[in-house]
Parts: sequence; structure tokens; C-alpha cells
Amino acid sequence: MANNDYMSIELAADYKPKKSEPYMCPEQLAYFYRVLSAQKEELENQRASVLNAVRLADKTEAVGVGDESDNATYNQDITMDLRMSDRSNKLLNKINAALERIANGKYGFSVVSGDEIGIQRLMARPLATMTVEEQEEYESRKN
Repeated sequence: MANNDYMSIELAADYKPKKSEPYMCPEQLAYFYRVLSAQKEELENQRASVLNAVRLADKTEAVGVGDESDNATYNQDITMDLRMSDRSNKLLNKINAALERIANGKYGFSVVSGDEIGIQRLMARPLATMTVEEQEEYESRKN
């Protein structure tokens, strides 16, 4: 689907995709596009905040403010922030991949079989790439 109509559709504030609508109709795509875009924006804002915190901690440590205990706490906070940032980056990659699937008409369909993932599943997990059954099988093989 090279058609980007979903980007310009005005949705009611209380719109939720319904099973009675055609699967992955422009309104549903617009809904998921907005959900994913909002998540992406939030993660990008968090990432900027983490980077600022790390820079501030580096400056504070370089200036020599605080004692060894303070510096250890700063270092621990930086390590935790960097781990959170790494997790956020991985999630951001998944969001970008989902937005790409929306753009190319593959969103809502399994990357394994091409079957419909289903509105309920996508409402619960907009980043889903497999049907429930495929995901369960994948998880069982992984363990």
C-alpha cells in the first residue's frame, strides 16, 4: 500500500478500531500510526532527557563536586540510565519497523505467515508481528 491516506485522516478522539470495519482500513491504519508515533515521540523525549542527565553527571564528576559516595551514586545512575536508553533504542527500532510496515501495507499481518494478526492483539500490543499462535510456538521453541 503506497497510499498514505491514513496520515491525513481525522479520527474522532474516542475512535477505536472495530472488528466490523474492513481489516487495516485507512482509519485503523491512522489509529495505529498515531499510537506508534506518540510512543516514538515519548521515547525520543526520554532519550534526550537521559542524554542530558548523563552529560550533567559527567560535568559534575569532572568538576569534582561531591565525595566518593556521591560519585559512586552518579556512576550507578548513569549506568542505569544507559541501560534504560539501550532498551528504549531497541523499542524505538521496533516502533520504526512497525511504522514502516504501515507505510508499505504490511502492518497487521504476520511476518511469518502473512495471516491477519487481529485487531484485539494489535490493540493490546501494537508492535505485534505474529499471530498469537505463531508467537506461542516461537516462545515454546525458544525455551
